[in-house]
Amino acid sequence: MSLKKLIMLSVTILLLASIALTLQIRFQKSPIALERLKAKVYKTPYCDCCNLHIGYMQGYGVEIEVIEMEDISEIKKDLGVPKELWSCHTTVIDNYFVEGHVPVEAISELIKEKPDIKGISLPGMPLGSPGMPGAKKEPFVIYSVDEKSYSEFMII
Repeated sequence: MSLKKLIMLSVTILLLASIALTLQIRFQKSPIALERLKAKVYKTPYCDCCNLHIGYMQGYGVEIEVIEMEDISEIKKDLGVPKELWSCHTTVIDNYFVEGHVPVEAISELIKEKPDIKGISLPGMPLGSPGMPGAKKEPFVIYSVDEKSYSEFMII
């Protein structure tokens, strides 16, 4: 198979997965109303899993502004995301950062409880997390980050 055909097939599969995920989410009830919340997602133009996570969030009614940049490391540093908790994209929602493929259950808890922290993170790009292909292999550990350190926020 030629490289061009392989790329087109990959893009088609990602688009179909995004549509399926969006349709699945539309028929689920959000843990708390995330509708009409506004978020900014900082991502590179080359990451398709970020687009799938954006679709996942939009499925819960979050209004998303996408900001594509070649390098988002300065955004992460400015927001106070510890390097060991970095993922492929960074979202700012309700004055918190949400780093990576964080499930809506954790985002809902963050918005509902409004803790005195900078944000939350699901480090890396774990298989089976929202926007990532594959089956979930282990529980997702989401961390909260405050001024001095980070600790476990919740396990999903």
